[in-house]
Amino acid sequence: MSGATEPASSASDAPDGPDAESDTDTADTMRERAGENRLKLWLLLRANRVLVAAVLTLALFAAFVAAAAVFSPSLAEKVGSSDPIETLFASMITVIVTGATLVVTIGQLVLTQENGPLGDQQERMNDTLSVRSSVAELTGSPVPTDPATFLDAILRSASDRARSLRESVRERDADHSGSDRAALRSDVDEFAAEIAENADTVRGQLDGAEFGSFDVVFAALDFDYSPKIGRIERIVDDHGDALSDDERDLLAGLRESLSLFGPAREHVKTLYFQWALIDLSRLILYAAIPALVVAGLMLTVVDAGTFPGRTLGIDHVTLVVGAAFAVTLFPFTLFVSYVLRILTLAKRTLAIGPLVLRDSE
Repeated sequence: MSGATEPASSASDAPDGPDAESDTDTADTMRERAGENRLKLWLLLRANRVLVAAVLTLALFAAFVAAAAVFSPSLAEKVGSSDPIETLFASMITVIVTGATLVVTIGQLVLTQENGPLGDQQERMNDTLSVRSSVAELTGSPVPTDPATFLDAILRSASDRARSLRESVRERDADHSGSDRAALRSDVDEFAAEIAENADTVRGQLDGAEFGSFDVVFAALDFDYSPKIGRIERIVDDHGDALSDDERDLLAGLRESLSLFGPAREHVKTLYFQWALIDLSRLILYAAIPALVVAGLMLTVVDAGTFPGRTLGIDHVTLVVGAAFAVTLFPFTLFVSYVLRILTLAKRTLAIGPLVLRDSE
């Protein structure tokens, strides 16, 4: 996957010699490479982060109420004889304020990367324009400014070059025969079809995807460029004598397309990380305000007689304390939901270039 791909079995486990070729013949989609079920992958990456946080919050509420209902003496009796509510929510106020301050620090770290003297900003601009010039030369057209269309242009170039390579080999086979050419044609046909199919599939996923959502990055993860670069190197090594100069040039052009996709995807991923961390900081600050209000009300208003009675055998005060506790934890569950996605994505895109990392976790 990412030059990127998943982390990693140790190098000592990799086979040596010609059999190592099978190591890089991997599935294209991230789910197939990861070997994980759809539900887990959906929860870690695809699901709306606020929805994941809400589900975690409901789970914490249910766990709190279930535990409080099972243990004896009941929470209602404890509230009457001591003051666990004050102890709990006084601590939660401290946690919320500290967490919000930490979030501001995270936001500042993200923004720090965007600040700098004029010379540094000019260098960043020059580096960006240099890469855009390389992509424009590769695609033969102006480089799109939309991230999804930008990646699509590189994939289109890779797909077109793969098809051109296949046609070149087929046309030359009409004039040249032999076992070397037959083996070359077999390898190139399979490889070109794999690239074209994978690229066209990902381009379909990128169509209409908007940056800011996870759709652009998630689609890009399904183009596994790392083993494809390695496959080109093996084709050149295995069929060097059978390749014409034009076919070598086509392979070099295809390799360039694949190698440009790596940094392009990493750049889009980095921008998404910054975007997501800014969104996370803002959402936690929003959630911290009602959480503080709820914690303050529980601390100053609620006692054993505030919510008398029972429903389905559960004291009302237990339900209220559980709900308030869950609400005060919502900023934390937001943090967990976003960090789970960011860490999962970072783990699956550790390497850049033709390195294939794998781990089932």
